[in-house]
Amino acid sequence: MATRIVAAPGKIRSKNNSLVWLSAASLVVFFIIWYGLVESGIISKALLSPPAEVLTTFISKFSNRAPDGATLGAHFKTSLTLALTGYITAVVVGAPLGLLMGWYKKVDSIVKPIFEVIRPIPPIAWIPLAILWFGIGLPAKAFIIWLSAFVPSVINSYAGIKLTEPVLINMSRTFGATNWETFLRVGVPSALAMVFTGLRLSLSSAWMTLVAAELLAATEGLGYMIQMGRTLARPDVIIVGMLTIGLTGAAMAFILERFEGKLAPWRRS
Repeated sequence: MATRIVAAPGKIRSKNNSLVWLSAASLVVFFIIWYGLVESGIISKALLSPPAEVLTTFISKFSNRAPDGATLGAHFKTSLTLALTGYITAVVVGAPLGLLMGWYKKVDSIVKPIFEVIRPIPPIAWIPLAILWFGIGLPAKAFIIWLSAFVPSVINSYAGIKLTEPVLINMSRTFGATNWETFLRVGVPSALAMVFTGLRLSLSSAWMTLVAAELLAATEGLGYMIQMGRTLARPDVIIVGMLTIGLTGAAMAFILERFEGKLAPWRRS
């Protein structure tokens, strides 16, 4: 009989605490290097604002509309609405489509040729068509983000269900399950890890495309804020916009990871 060795809870907590401290230390070192490069004059303050100035700008932007015409809260709300609209619609369509393509050969034969043509095209290349189709409002910007998030969602879901163990499929069919039942009870659970990997990659792609999407006649948004910072030669404003995007994306990825742990507890390590 095989014996399962389980680590003591105290050792696990100690290891997790060590990792937390290691992560905190890496951030401290990062900010020290940043501070040193700017204050020593190696990098000009005109090109890179010191951490203290960025923090001051970050705090003041919650109530101050200068220099870009809107508060940080207004920029954040606009960008979050845009990013979530594109991201959610992309994964709602992309993940099921990838699973169906990976399971059903007919669906794969119909969709894959079209998908393979669209996949290499950069999302920003669609901007002219997006303007023609949707104008310069929210739908056009959301469409660009949708494209960037759609592709990784399809690819990872497709790859995940393709990795389903044939033994499990045969066993399910032996017990009389239909192909659809096997798809739902065996294929989809087996693919969950890759599906969630696709969701995380799609989330990153959505936020990375946000700045380009907000070039379309925007007056608010974190991407617009970053562009105005460049126009006004304000690196502190640029960095505040970048950090807000980074922190928001990291928070959403953390929530997604927690959701994966609830939905697929066997994935916890």
